[in-house]
Amino acid sequence: MSATGVWIVGVVPDERIADLLLTAARSAPSTATAAGPAPSPPTRVDMATELNWWRSKPTESLFHPSAAAPGSWRADDDAYRLSAFLDNCRDGSDPVEALRDAVMDEFPPTTGEDLFAAVARKASPFSALAYALGPDATLQLPGWFGDFLLDADEVRTHLPAATEALTLTGATRQRAVERIHAWMTGLGDDPDHDAEELLDGPLRVLRHAARTGRGAAAQVRWY
Repeated sequence: MSATGVWIVGVVPDERIADLLLTAARSAPSTATAAGPAPSPPTRVDMATELNWWRSKPTESLFHPSAAAPGSWRADDDAYRLSAFLDNCRDGSDPVEALRDAVMDEFPPTTGEDLFAAVARKASPFSALAYALGPDATLQLPGWFGDFLLDADEVRTHLPAATEALTLTGATRQRAVERIHAWMTGLGDDPDHDAEELLDGPLRVLRHAARTGRGAAAQVRWY
């Protein structure tokens, strides 16, 4: 059985944000705030322990070269641990999934300046990005580990931190690209994944939302 991981970042009409959150709050008051659909960690995740562990390995590779497939990578046990941690941070409860579906209906119909979508077979694009960025930069991104719902004011508030986290150059950017490739081959089955776009696309959408006075949302999904 295979699975497809998806990460979507898109603009949302600012006037629709309050209605979306109100509808979600009526069905489950604790699941939605302006900061995003999952404001606190699911109880099954020991956040302090896992974040401290992740911070102890920010520069280490969690993969080793594959002997069977030159140019690809094999995941170490620590890669599986990080993947499980990031997956378990995702709130998959019915009310939150309903909010994701409602927000999805507000996204633009095609990718471009106002919509970014990354798809990977057997791997989560957001998790690959998180591995590339490291824990502290990942925590600078808005929302909760790849999920957020921001109105126009919040987009402008969060944009500087997101810009700092995602603007990589030189050797730092090359290392991030290599780490994305390792994730997509060691845990996933997507050797041709566009790592450059995974780094650039989300920030492009947030900047477009800020320029045009719109809200923005992101969703980690599995199909």
